[in-house]
Amino acid sequence: MIKIKKVLNSSVVLAEDQQGKEFILLGKGIGYGQKNGNVIEEHQTTQMFIPVENVKVKEFLGLLDSISPVFIELTQQIINYAEDKLNTKLNTGVYFTLMDHLNFAVERYKKNINITNRVYWEIKNYYPEEFKIGVFALKIMNEKLGIDLPIEEAANIAFHLINAQGQEKESKDGMRYAKMIGSIVNLARYTFNINMDEENIHYTRFITHIKYFVERFYADKMLDDKDNSLFEQIANLYPNAMSGAFKIKEYIEQVNGKTIPNEELAYLAVHIHRLSNYNQIG
Repeated sequence: MIKIKKVLNSSVVLAEDQQGKEFILLGKGIGYGQKNGNVIEEHQTTQMFIPVENVKVKEFLGLLDSISPVFIELTQQIINYAEDKLNTKLNTGVYFTLMDHLNFAVERYKKNINITNRVYWEIKNYYPEEFKIGVFALKIMNEKLGIDLPIEEAANIAFHLINAQGQEKESKDGMRYAKMIGSIVNLARYTFNINMDEENIHYTRFITHIKYFVERFYADKMLDDKDNSLFEQIANLYPNAMSGAFKIKEYIEQVNGKTIPNEELAYLAVHIHRLSNYNQIG
């Protein structure tokens, strides 16, 4: 049994269970006509129960009074769609970060304030599923609100979805990931004069490898078996590709102050070789 502790607006209520644990309940019209102390059965509606434990959730509680219920409904629709397409549960904090972002995006649009997304291309190309969801979100927002938000906004929405995947403690820093991926790809492109054909299987494999490489880098889980035999073999077979891998290593060390093990360099060189061998311009 869950009792209403406070009605925040027509679509959001603060509630508590019999053990005194607080929840935020999201649901269209869930707060309409309700009063403090009323009982809400869990099966009454398609509600979203969010425990009030996360610090971010507590911070966003104060914002709900200033956010129109339409953004709550849009946020639920977008997140339900995203979880279905990505086949994963998103961190509950995204309900508030995304809701606040949508509200602010429309506010900026009405004031004719345009903020450029500096990693639009990277997010569109390296996180295509999240970007497609962002396009879906943009479409329903524009239709629902009668506005015309720019396509760059799809990448902003995708950014929130990228950050919301996985466990709360392992939440991805999408902006940081996208920037490093973009930098590595550009180094490979200009070092070897590569035409990045997005339809080519070697491009797809290269991008997939770089994404996992960056994830391992930031998680401090770099491959390193202390055996240099693979590294030496790849260096002898593909000296040009290994030279490119060293340029990437130097860039990462300069920017992040962390070194890259030889085993990681070996795999980088293999993928660079495949990509450059089949995609050189001219």
